[in-house]
Amino acid sequence: MTRVLFATSEVFPLVKTGGLADVSASLPEALCRLGYDCQILLPGYPAALKAARESGSRRKTRFRYGQYDVSLWQTRLPGTAVTLWLVDCPALFDRAGDSPYQDEEGEDWWDNAHRFHLFGRIGAMLALGQLGLAWRPDIVHCNDWQSALIPVFLADSQDAPKTVFTIHNLAYQGLFSHETSRALGLPDSLWRYEFLEFHGQLSFIKGGLVFSDAITTVSPSYADEIQTPWFGNGLDGLLRHKSSRLHGILNGIDTRQWNPEADPHLEFHYGADYPANKSQCQARLQQELGLEVCGAPLLGFVGRLVEQKGLDWLLGVIKPLLERGCQFALLGSGEHHYQESLKTMVREWPGQCSLTLGYNEGLAHRITAGADIFLMPSRFEPCGLNQMYSLRYGTVPVVHGVGGLNDTVFDPNEETTEQANGFVFREATPDALHAAITRALAAREDRKTWRKLQENGMKGDYSWKNRAGEYAALYRNLITVNDRIYED
Repeated sequence: MTRVLFATSEVFPLVKTGGLADVSASLPEALCRLGYDCQILLPGYPAALKAARESGSRRKTRFRYGQYDVSLWQTRLPGTAVTLWLVDCPALFDRAGDSPYQDEEGEDWWDNAHRFHLFGRIGAMLALGQLGLAWRPDIVHCNDWQSALIPVFLADSQDAPKTVFTIHNLAYQGLFSHETSRALGLPDSLWRYEFLEFHGQLSFIKGGLVFSDAITTVSPSYADEIQTPWFGNGLDGLLRHKSSRLHGILNGIDTRQWNPEADPHLEFHYGADYPANKSQCQARLQQELGLEVCGAPLLGFVGRLVEQKGLDWLLGVIKPLLERGCQFALLGSGEHHYQESLKTMVREWPGQCSLTLGYNEGLAHRITAGADIFLMPSRFEPCGLNQMYSLRYGTVPVVHGVGGLNDTVFDPNEETTEQANGFVFREATPDALHAAITRALAAREDRKTWRKLQENGMKGDYSWKNRAGEYAALYRNLITVNDRIYED
């Protein structure tokens, strides 16, 4: 049985800031169902350790690493049979607040480089069998910059397992000063532009890109996009150089957690063959959010309130759509000026516009079920999960045609009737977004057309079944190949 260590900084339901947490829960479980022994490595955040203790788990080992006391806990990911390893280092991971990366004021923790440097070191030690454990992986699968140093630390070991590095969002690179590199004790040999130096800064993510045996990203379109200057965030040249080892594998979703026929967050359930209760979900959502219960089109948005998610474009179209009678249900948090602008909109349009700041898993499900149209006007979107959630729930998405949105949402103007499931705008402007929403609202008036769009979305396969198989094929290929990417 092939053993996979899946290193991540987030996993649902223990810690979540975005889609990485959902993928880190559902992909390992899908791999286990395919016969792989996939085990997760996660920093020992307070909530994760609390869950481990409550489940009766115990420390497997305790040791000193540099100035830090470190323990390794073995437990199970809640609700699954997947093994979870927790790197318990109170000095670095016992922090207040819900974010694993920021304090309660929204500022990055000053020692994030030290925190995830240690996480990388422990991950490499586990992978090399240096912690006295009986289990040792054949593959180490790292995710985003927080685990990107693991392949660096494995690079000089002849018997190291093969490494896969997945880019979930290239915009977040783990950039720190040259002084930080020295403080971490990284060798001067790594301070070269071919390795970890990036325009005078230490780049964690380059460690994953340079030293991993394979690089994946979370959709085929994003794999192409990040090799261009427009989406490459300064790393497009490196990614073009590594293109033979770069694979775009579309994310899946957990179709048990996101299932309108049995969703515990919904009072009413429905499916592709019996959609009537969707209108009941909408009425309940309107009541919950203080919106007028009526037949007005309800547009939903769930996500971070940041420029990447197209918030400036969204703010440019909300008022004219409210003026024509639309309603909005918005959930998320982010940049202060976007939050304040949306608060003003809610005050000016009571009963038509609702904003819930923060993150609420149950409300996210209810907006996905209760809205008519789901908005994802992202400037860039590596994969996106919310559009797949909305498709599965019969909520027609309106998206910007980038990344994974381009790979999952198909416009009736561009596809056959049998494929169309949403509306796509190509031009990066608020006018293009408004035009796409206008087309969606017109389609909603034609019951037959709208029903076909909903059916196409709800009957799509968004599960991990096939996509986990693509990772499995990649793992098999790596195990049979002896060369290593950093020898290029």
